[in-house]
Amino acid sequence: MTVVDAGTPQRIPQPHSRGLHVEPMIGLEWAEALEQPFGAQPGTPAEARFSWVHRAPEVQVIALFLAARTADPSVPAPWWLRAVAAGTLTSRLEGFLIEDRVTKLLDARPGWVFVPWGEEGEPGYWEYMPSERALSRPGMPTTLAHTDRHTGWIDVVPVHAGPTPPPIAVAGLADLRANLARLESLTP
Repeated sequence: MTVVDAGTPQRIPQPHSRGLHVEPMIGLEWAEALEQPFGAQPGTPAEARFSWVHRAPEVQVIALFLAARTADPSVPAPWWLRAVAAGTLTSRLEGFLIEDRVTKLLDARPGWVFVPWGEEGEPGYWEYMPSERALSRPGMPTTLAHTDRHTGWIDVVPVHAGPTPPPIAVAGLADLRANLARLESLTP
């Protein structure tokens, strides 16, 4: 019987192949960092915060994101992480607070539904379901999503049946609150 000291790393025999060089696959590591639990159907952005990027120390999350983005500039990531990395948002917690405040506002209004799937890495988006009634053919309802495109952090895409119109930049929660009825009443 051989006793192995668990505290001492053991050398694992390598294949006898010359020129074999193995490097970590940053893309795979990043994909795993974004991975959500299987079967999760969150009802709000807060309920979707279970991946490594939501729980790990923020400095590690940013470092891994920057390394993954160096390998692939179009790597998927949550809007708040792109904003923190760019220096336009102070922290992940600030991003979470923005999402939570928008959730509180939209949950209090009838017709808004959180859609937990969307672009990879993103927390999801909101749809205003009554806006679909304005369409004469199938299309997309008014949609609200968080963005790092501007420091209002909120974009609204009006209801549409044809090509997707450009998003309307909302200048933050106060602007959203003040203009929500108008945004809900947009027609194609």
